[in-house]
Amino acid sequence: MPVADDIQPLGLFPLHTVLLPGAALGLRVFEPRYLDLIRDCSRNGKGFGVCLIIDGEEAGAPASAAAYGTEAVIEDFGRGDDGLLTLQVRGTRRFHAVRVRVRDNGLQVADVTWCDPDPDDTLRPEHGLLGKLLEQILEKVGGEHSKAPHAYFDDAAWVGWRLAELLPLQDAQRQVLLQTDDPHARLDRLLALLP
Repeated sequence: MPVADDIQPLGLFPLHTVLLPGAALGLRVFEPRYLDLIRDCSRNGKGFGVCLIIDGEEAGAPASAAAYGTEAVIEDFGRGDDGLLTLQVRGTRRFHAVRVRVRDNGLQVADVTWCDPDPDDTLRPEHGLLGKLLEQILEKVGGEHSKAPHAYFDDAAWVGWRLAELLPLQDAQRQVLLQTDDPHARLDRLLALLP
């Protein structure tokens, strides 16, 4: 049971996607409750929580979301051609929502505990194939992670998160990976998902 001092409030932005630590995500924001959330986050220099929607929609009535999610930190913002606010966010810390309440404006605010950060463990021999696979994927698709230092490809957590981000997985599979605390267990799950 978490200690009350460890529980912090976090505004939620439920989506039909799983945001992973280190991954970037583009958002279009138009609902007043989320515009208020973004304004508060910008003013206070804090992030908001992204959780996978289990039941419901992104717009309209508050949706039921997974209890585990990732904090999103705003990296950039602008206006789209349609005049809507656009955000570029990055996933940082994982959290577990202990309790969720809905404000009058429909914004969900969770009492969260933060998951422990991933340890700085190197890939185990049985996961070496996954490091090579990630290198091959990034050579083909490019992107921001393709210029990562070579040492990153030996980091168990980084390899696991990048493969979870880049492989064609279902959201439910990504959610299971997000909820897995041990990076080596995460890599075992990824190995089992490969054809």
